[in-house]
Amino acid sequence: MTRRDPSWNATGGSLEGLPRVAWGRGSYVFDAGGRRYLDASGGPAVFCLGHAHPEVNAAIEAQLHKIAHGYRYSFTSEPLEQLTAQLLAACGPEFESIVFVSGGSEAVESALKVALQYHSARGERTRRRFIARRRSWHGNTLGALAVSDFRARREPFEGALVEASFLSSVNAYRPPEGVAPGAVAESCAAELEAEILRLGAERVCAFIFEPVVGAAGGVVPAPPGYARRVREICDRHGVLMIADEVMCGAGRTGTFRALEHDGVVPDVMAIAKGLGGGYVPLGATLYTRRVGAVLDADGGPLTGHTFSGHTLACAAAVAVQSVIQRDGLIARVRRDGEALRGALAAELGAVEAVGEVRGRGFFVGVELVADRATRRPFEAEVRLAARIGRAAADDGLLCYPVGGNVDGERGDAVILAPPYNATPGELDELVSRFTRAVRSVVASLPAVAPAR
Repeated sequence: MTRRDPSWNATGGSLEGLPRVAWGRGSYVFDAGGRRYLDASGGPAVFCLGHAHPEVNAAIEAQLHKIAHGYRYSFTSEPLEQLTAQLLAACGPEFESIVFVSGGSEAVESALKVALQYHSARGERTRRRFIARRRSWHGNTLGALAVSDFRARREPFEGALVEASFLSSVNAYRPPEGVAPGAVAESCAAELEAEILRLGAERVCAFIFEPVVGAAGGVVPAPPGYARRVREICDRHGVLMIADEVMCGAGRTGTFRALEHDGVVPDVMAIAKGLGGGYVPLGATLYTRRVGAVLDADGGPLTGHTFSGHTLACAAAVAVQSVIQRDGLIARVRRDGEALRGALAAELGAVEAVGEVRGRGFFVGVELVADRATRRPFEAEVRLAARIGRAAADDGLLCYPVGGNVDGERGDAVILAPPYNATPGELDELVSRFTRAVRSVVASLPAVAPAR
């Protein structure tokens, strides 16, 4: 990220002058000065069980007393095998294979490589082109960055990125020009097929998208029917579908796979943040039986790293996923997420600068606008989301402000992503403190104030 990027940190400022973290318990983080913060965004939607969960900490300690890491290409391990079984059971029978990596960018990078290898192994080496969407973010490694549309983060690396095609963002609140909100799904799906035909299907490797756009859009779920149409189009033209669920997956939206909500199975899927809950860095790339059969015949996936399947990371993730499953937390996220969005919408409804409260599960985006009727965004120099982030932090609440979600420069939104096990009282505190931050900052703007 650059200093021009409003999401440079969770309060929208530079890294200089940040408080020093001291410790965390549950949904709260404490700095070295003793100030307490409710972590309402889980960092960048990663801390799905909060901090210092005793069962996860115990699993990490127990594993360290055995071995921190058995190199994946010399050994398998009990935590690796347990986690593999957990994920395959959670993702459904279509998935058979997993590559474990150290984070979301590596998971997306591996997804791209799996797709390329799949076509190469089938003798279709002309299928090299990736198609992605505007206002999506897939990671900081060069391959993932090449299929991302986040101007501030791409700009320093332009000229060194692999060429990709970018389609319109799929956002019913901000539909493509000339498209009615109710027609966004069909219009954007048709745009994908048109681009495949323009390039020639024999040149297209895969279409990659976030089922619910995170940092680049401010939590934007695709409209009903879109994912199913994309699945049909990809199948018709032999193009693989890659779901980037690094931010929105692993239970964050109220189903383990975000695309479960849409009744769609991708060919390849990347997950990370909620997988290990931030205890030890971990990500994973999963692919279906159909893709796996081709790769197995080709000698296996040609992607992997020194820390692939890291034993300690897998042990931590097994504990995280065991707690989530035992306590029924994904169903709770689905149920309480709807109530959380409703409470935020009710409290912020009188604030004219709040254009939309949206999301799924415990993945909530609040978009801010200079004019609610026209949905005109604030100018970039206002840095409204960043200012709200700072005001919230000063009041003991951590949220995730993002900017540029309209055109790469303008557009403010704030992401809220509490732990799956947040208590009702903590969710009430989130709504109260966030509402207070929004109201106080908006009231300080001469052009826009809360309606009375």
